[in-house]
Parts: sequence; structure tokens; C-alpha cells
Amino acid sequence: MEMENTDVFREFAETIARLNDPGALLVAGTDKPNVMTIGWGTLGIVWGMPIFIVYVRPSRFTHRLMERNTDFSVNIPTAEMAGLVEICGTRSGRQMDKFAECGFTLEQGTKIDAPHIAECPIYYECRRVHKNTVQARTLVREIRTVYYAGSDWHDIYYGEILGVHRRSPASGGKSTG
Repeated sequence: MEMENTDVFREFAETIARLNDPGALLVAGTDKPNVMTIGWGTLGIVWGMPIFIVYVRPSRFTHRLMERNTDFSVNIPTAEMAGLVEICGTRSGRQMDKFAECGFTLEQGTKIDAPHIAECPIYYECRRVHKNTVQARTLVREIRTVYYAGSDWHDIYYGEILGVHRRSPASGGKSTG
């Protein structure tokens, strides 16, 4: 597929739709990257820059990679990739290579050190500029009860969006280089 750079918010509607169903794919790490499914996130303007906000629990294997590296990519799958997205959300990178299991091809980022998934038609290249942790005392009880029965509070990563790329569906396959 041919790659084109696109406006940072041009893919907003599709990105939000995919976050909701089936989820997006967060890739973190540079030497031995991992992929995990995310369903919580958003895009916006913070501190005068385009930001992609993602949530990762400290218990997740990817959390360690997010802590060690400032770069990450958010990959937007097609609806047809739902089964692969499910694998990435239900299995741990501690026990398996999810890229191999799903048949994903990693490509090096153009603006960041973290790779992205060639099979995803849209991806965001992000550089972490801030992190904070969900605080129980400031969260309404309904959310605490439903999403935080234990104490595994999400860390919230703010990534400056350095590039957004869309693969042209007309060329039909992976990028050739």
C-alpha cells in the first residue's frame, strides 16, 4: 500500500469508531516491542499541540515498555481485523510474540523510534510528553465500582502526535518500502 501523510485530525472519526469497536493497537518498545489492544483513548489539543491520550494499567506487560521508551504508535485496524485485535487484548506479550501470532509486519516509524503495524490502514506516531495516574479519590464512585474493583489504576500517557499516516487502500497490500 502506498503511504500518505495526513492531517492530524482527518482520521478522528474513524479512529474513535475503531477505539470503540474493535479497539486500536498500541505498540510500545523499540528493541523488543509489544502490541496491546486499547479501547480507551482520545485525540485533542493540549498545551498547544496535537495529543493522543492512551491508558495503560501497570499490570500490563506494555506498561514497562511505555515507561522505558518515550515513543509509541497507535495503529487503527480495519473492522475485519477484530479477531486479531481480540488476541492482542486477551493474551500477554510476557508469554508470546503477538506480532508473530497475528501475522503482523512491523515497520519502522518515520518520526519516532517505535515501530507501527503495516497491516493497519492508519497509524499515529507519538512521543510521550506527560504521564499521570488515575486517582481513586477524584474519580466518581460509579466509575470506580465498574472499572476499578481492585487497585490496578491506569496510567494516562499523553503523546504528542508527530505524524499521522494513512495507507492507500487502492494499492492493496503492505507498503513496499
